[in-house]
Amino acid sequence: MRKLFLTFLTAIVLGFSSFAASPAPDEGMWLPMFVERLNWTDIQTMGLKLTPEELYSINNSSLKDAIVGLAAGSAPGGFFCTGEIVSDQGLIFTNHHCGYDVIQNHSTVEHDYLTDGFWAMKLEDELSNPALTASFLIRMEDLTAQILPLLSDTMSPKDRAAKVREITKPIKEAAAESGKYDVVVKSFYEGNEYYMFVYQTYKDVRLVGAPPESIGKFGGDTDNWMWPRHTGDFSIFRVYSAPDGSPAEYSKENVPFKPRHHLPISLKGYEKNDYAMVWGYPGSTDRYLTSYGVEFAMDKKNPAIIDVFGKVLENMKVYMDSDPALRIEYASDYAGIANSWKYFIGQTKGLKNLDVKSKKEKTEQQFATWVKASADRKAKYGKVLEDVKNSYVSMTGIVTPFYYLAIGSGQISLFEMPRQAIQLSGLLEDSKENKAAIEESTKAMKEGAEDYYKNFNASMDKDLLKSMLKMFKAKLTPEQLPDVFTTINKKFKGNIDAYVDDMYEKSIFASKDKMMKFLNKPSKKTLDNDPAFAANQAFMSSMMKYQGDFSKGESTVDQNMRLFIAALREMNPDKKYFPDANSTMRFTYGTVEDYYPADAIHYDYVTNLAGVMEKEDPKNPEFVVPSKLKELFKAKDFGQYGKDGKMITCFLTTNDITGGNSGSPVINGNGELIGIAFDGNWEAMSGDIAFETELQRTINVDIRYVLFIIDKYAGAKNLINELTLVK
Repeated sequence: MRKLFLTFLTAIVLGFSSFAASPAPDEGMWLPMFVERLNWTDIQTMGLKLTPEELYSINNSSLKDAIVGLAAGSAPGGFFCTGEIVSDQGLIFTNHHCGYDVIQNHSTVEHDYLTDGFWAMKLEDELSNPALTASFLIRMEDLTAQILPLLSDTMSPKDRAAKVREITKPIKEAAAESGKYDVVVKSFYEGNEYYMFVYQTYKDVRLVGAPPESIGKFGGDTDNWMWPRHTGDFSIFRVYSAPDGSPAEYSKENVPFKPRHHLPISLKGYEKNDYAMVWGYPGSTDRYLTSYGVEFAMDKKNPAIIDVFGKVLENMKVYMDSDPALRIEYASDYAGIANSWKYFIGQTKGLKNLDVKSKKEKTEQQFATWVKASADRKAKYGKVLEDVKNSYVSMTGIVTPFYYLAIGSGQISLFEMPRQAIQLSGLLEDSKENKAAIEESTKAMKEGAEDYYKNFNASMDKDLLKSMLKMFKAKLTPEQLPDVFTTINKKFKGNIDAYVDDMYEKSIFASKDKMMKFLNKPSKKTLDNDPAFAANQAFMSSMMKYQGDFSKGESTVDQNMRLFIAALREMNPDKKYFPDANSTMRFTYGTVEDYYPADAIHYDYVTNLAGVMEKEDPKNPEFVVPSKLKELFKAKDFGQYGKDGKMITCFLTTNDITGGNSGSPVINGNGELIGIAFDGNWEAMSGDIAFETELQRTINVDIRYVLFIIDKYAGAKNLINELTLVK
């Protein structure tokens, strides 16, 4: 389920991208190679003591060399989280929720690292993770002058993308140096600029430490996106290399990686208004989404996502609460879906409460006035907003069924194997002619089935499909429903439960034994008569009915957003613009700051361990406090990490971050680590679309609390001894 969820969320839910101008120093996700173009004097006045060369350098060690992109695979095209190197032995700090999937995969009922935590007291105790990689940015390069002259405004987005691939193929091959580096080219400002990123990717990344959930996930879904926060959201990994320092697959011969730079850690803390910067890999923002896009998100896209994810969570929780093994098995899936579900609830609320649509309309009015003042502008940009508006209108009637069916059916595990069987079905049309291809296809499916059925829970999946079908029936018109409802109505007299029970009883995909028996002797007739295969085909047919028009609308929006962005930069030549987040390394600067979320309410910029004790609720698993943590608190045994008899847990900064920045280092003006970013605040959940200077805050775990847990709680002094501590 997790792969299906992540794939769809990336491709559709977070679809439209854009950019923004920076009205205040705290807004902006800047490309590090351009730090000198910023208001450098102002940044130094704020408290930065480092030079541009110390921040980003190709030839010399610099701060960027301590920043890693974490990916679930070898390709660095996109990163799910950020990490930072904190020792000369390749030690990585990141968030607990970034390591959650790994921690879960290593957990069993007998060794429940989610509940109990995990600490490697020596190198040989560290746990390998075959799918986890850490990428270091070697350099980035502006390719705009080599690409843009060969493109034209009349090209469709598809044709432009094909041309860009053609142009950049030899450039990327040369930069890769025969496979030594991974090379990615990405567009910025919706295709107005292009940059190349050269990475070195390490494939041996091992789990070193993680606190128990009662610390690393304290507050759970209740506190997620909220302040005040008291979560020790961190986990620890280590990068390994071959003995010569080069990337290598896991091997006992590998050694801890020697980085070009690692971050020293400050024990001095910070005060209000102190300088703070965040480095990392923010995933996606939509800062210049038009008013039409805002309305589309609030009224069409978000409600469908919220409904489907809410139903998935409701179903999963029943089963997870009933069985410790299922709780561990689905913990990571549940956490990921719950995070997104609450995000879209908060985003919708923020867009409405902060009247973001009206603010966008004011910008669009200024744009329209500027365009009308010139015949050349009218010729080039005159229809841009009209075309964007019409594109959203064209998608309005199809977005609801498309999102419900695509996301909803994507959560059903039973449909995963039928999707893989589509190719086999085509080959079976002529089994004699395609004998070799059929053998290859069935072999691949057998290999995939081994992992698939390990995590397949038919009862939970069956109940989820029943819930989804009932939701579709309630939310969609009869014309929008997939053909499975014809079968339900005719053969099962409208009884959804009976239809689903029959499917799971008869389908060859509902059990490993049936599946393997079929693959040993596959037949077209068996596939065609299988109820799960037929249901998946029906869902895909319904989605394809909307996919063409939906993609056409998206393509038109993208094409006109490129022109819109080009026009705005032309309209405001003196403004400094930063490109929208796209999972490339960014630098954002700000200050440690409190805020006022509403009338007569003031939030301080720090929280303390005392707040953990105040929130304790032994009956609520989200607010359980470990007995040892209570003992340390009672004794005020904070070691060198406490301040004035208190143990600070979390703090706020004004840095501009988004998803992908989870695990990013929060660094002071001397280049020292003071915290790890892990969340945004509820009042500014619309921040990916419109940055709210007075409200938007980054929530960070204080690095001293991290060290306190490692040292005093876990007793992992071996890790403390690796670090460079600045007192």
